[in-house]
Amino acid sequence: MKVTVVGAGNVGATCAQIIAEKNIVQEVVLLDIKEGIAEGKALDLWQTAPVNYYDSRVVGSTNDYSKTADSEVVVITSGVPRKPGMSRDDLISINAGIVKSVTENVVKYSPNAKIIIVSNPLDVMTYAAFETAKIPKNQIMGMAGILDTARYRAFLAEALDVSPRDISALLMGGHGDTMVPLPRYTTVAGIPVTELIDEDKLNAIVDRTKKGGGELVNLMGTSAWYAPGSAAAQMVEAIVMNQKRVFPCCVRLEGEYGLNDMFVGAPVVLGKNGIERIIEVDLNKDEKQLLHDSANSVKGVMDVLDGMNIL
Repeated sequence: MKVTVVGAGNVGATCAQIIAEKNIVQEVVLLDIKEGIAEGKALDLWQTAPVNYYDSRVVGSTNDYSKTADSEVVVITSGVPRKPGMSRDDLISINAGIVKSVTENVVKYSPNAKIIIVSNPLDVMTYAAFETAKIPKNQIMGMAGILDTARYRAFLAEALDVSPRDISALLMGGHGDTMVPLPRYTTVAGIPVTELIDEDKLNAIVDRTKKGGGELVNLMGTSAWYAPGSAAAQMVEAIVMNQKRVFPCCVRLEGEYGLNDMFVGAPVVLGKNGIERIIEVDLNKDEKQLLHDSANSVKGVMDVLDGMNIL
């Protein structure tokens, strides 16, 4: 079994490393447009196999998609970060063009692959990939929900002084400031988190989660890569091992939660077919309003992309 990661930057290389170390596939292909980068990082990773005791072969390719043929899962991390002076529309235009080109090549060589989008702006890039690929909606999904939930759980674990492994949480909506963490569906070893922490502290953690990416950019001057790469690798594992894990992922909604033709985060079951099903949890009036507000924000960016006539 083969898994491909497109984009050999920090996120892509981290994702490839974790997939290889999980030892769940025969081959991990790392592909990039920059000459020698993917080959070099793949070779470096392969040389860790004797140290870290895994057998998954890691190979690199400079823009040769034939090496990705028959991949079970493809993770797309390609794109450029927003730079000083670059407008939101510029970022959307550039990255949509990249994601469109990558997706066309992926589907050409691996028409049955499950495609995981990590490129930003994530919800809209997932939409771009779906419109380009022309494959069933269960085969295309965005990563952000697992990353955002991981940040939420990590902050809670720190505040409560407990293991993050005991925290179960749900987060919905778009990836960004309008995301919708759901304290009502957050527990610590089955105990509702609202019984363990003051409301003000919990609200502060929710707010920090929403701005989690920006916090890291302010600290490092660049986007995160360990947590995003790990989150994407966890999705890959759930699919190739048919684990039927329940994760929040960016998916196409067709009536669920009262939303149509929208790409936002919602809880799903991940297995060998990709999105096995979308789970509809019972949201109260306020939670549903927050979700719809978030979806409207995403729809605004989708409309901007539609107006560019790139897809």
